[in-house]
Amino acid sequence: MPSPLFSIIIPTYNSAKTLEVSLQSIVNQTFSNLEVIVMDGASTDRTVVIAQEYVSSIPRMQIYSEKDNGIYDAMNKAIAKASGEWLFFMGSDDGFYSETVLEQIANEITISEIDAIYGDVYSDRFNGRYAGEFTVDKLIKQNICHQALFMHRRLFDKIGTFNLKYKSHADWDHNIRWFFRSSIRKKYVDIVVANYADGGYSSMNFDKAFHKVRPYKCLYLGFTKLSRKSVKKLIKQILGYA
Repeated sequence: MPSPLFSIIIPTYNSAKTLEVSLQSIVNQTFSNLEVIVMDGASTDRTVVIAQEYVSSIPRMQIYSEKDNGIYDAMNKAIAKASGEWLFFMGSDDGFYSETVLEQIANEITISEIDAIYGDVYSDRFNGRYAGEFTVDKLIKQNICHQALFMHRRLFDKIGTFNLKYKSHADWDHNIRWFFRSSIRKKYVDIVVANYADGGYSSMNFDKAFHKVRPYKCLYLGFTKLSRKSVKKLIKQILGYA
């Protein structure tokens, strides 16, 4: 069987109350050349049972349940198991915004030689749509939601996987690592990819370890790319003036 175009990865832990929203939004897609990997962290509720109920509706579906070291450990494990050309990480309480999202993204990536493509998410947390096209100056202040982002598998060969030192913002760290690299080809599309459900781990937890190194990392990787204003601001943060 040929490899699927998309691998949709859903890390879960005690997600029985919300998982059906995610899975049903995948079933409803007009595009079907995909696989789904549910990477569960040894849930004690009905998460795995609910996932198994969708095996008949999603032919290429893999379900794993084992203890892990958090959401990014689960995501890294799933990367190794994924066979799709493009990887997408969906929260277990999120869902695709419309039935044609994957079809729209597939049309975009077939006409462009790119490593990463992203759109927007919709959430009450952001009072609607978030967050438009990014620049290096914008990325040092706010993150691209992983629910809006599709990454080609070769990107992980070039950049590596998620750094487990960062418990709630390893995706932001990863985004900085690839976005700041000139050799990584990226594209923004004017598409709302997903409904983002507030209350996930990264939105509810401050990642002290990441924010401690973020100014250094951004300055090191982006010194020649950032605006003078952003460089000055990062230096002030490092010196403790901001």
